[in-house]
Amino acid sequence: MKWVFTVLCAVCVSATAYAQELAPIPPLQAHVNDYADILSPTTRTELEAKLTQLEKDDSTQVVVATVPSIGNEDIESYSIRLANTWKIGQKGLDNGVIILVARDNRKVRIEVGKGLEETLTDLLAGRIVDYIIIPEFKNGDYDAGITKAVDAIIDIVKGKFDASSLKPQKSAPDYGAFMWIAFIVMMFISALGRLMSGILGAIVLPIIGAFFGFGVPALVLLAFVGFIGGIIIASMPTGGGGFSSGGGFSSGGFSSGGSFSGGGGSFGGGGASGSW
Repeated sequence: MKWVFTVLCAVCVSATAYAQELAPIPPLQAHVNDYADILSPTTRTELEAKLTQLEKDDSTQVVVATVPSIGNEDIESYSIRLANTWKIGQKGLDNGVIILVARDNRKVRIEVGKGLEETLTDLLAGRIVDYIIIPEFKNGDYDAGITKAVDAIIDIVKGKFDASSLKPQKSAPDYGAFMWIAFIVMMFISALGRLMSGILGAIVLPIIGAFFGFGVPALVLLAFVGFIGGIIIASMPTGGGGFSSGGGFSSGGFSSGGSFSGGGGSFGGGGASGSW
């Protein structure tokens, strides 16, 4: 029987280690729980008032939860653990919704209670994530992304929402990524000689700009910059170098919760996720 005892010990140790790796679930404090500190005080106050009024009107509980990180856990798993702990929505009605944002992981999820899955469908939740939240988050506007998502969910719950209004939004060009890609491409082109580098730079740089959504005036300017830049880079002496990278992050605990609590609702995995 020794081997049985050994196996049981190994399983217990593994389970304990796995549990320790899971990100902590913060306490439920209010309708808006901004532990990642990504919302402005004004937005928190306005959202809290909206969601409190919604609960008074028809008992539906919608909460916002932002956390710094969920570690290596997928957001669907973390969201279910959060939902099972907070029990958002009324018992028997299961009319709860959680908007979860994991800041450092750049992940977002809308978790829908069982009682609202036919109203706030996976398709609608996915469109809110893809067409409302993510474009605003990519632009760095967390306040707008969460506020617009909350407004859409409230309208859906009240039966006032026009699904045709959920259309893809064009996010602002990622200038940082463009500059890096353009620099790398120009370095490769520079090996072809000055005139050829200038010509290719005038062609390739606008193509990259078009991919990032730049307008026609900007593309014309990029053609000129690409031509001049290609000649200049090709004329520069070559050399060697290197780079090093590093980084890390730390996480802390959560403070104790407030007086607000869930109503005993349950969740079955309905909803949608995305990343930005």
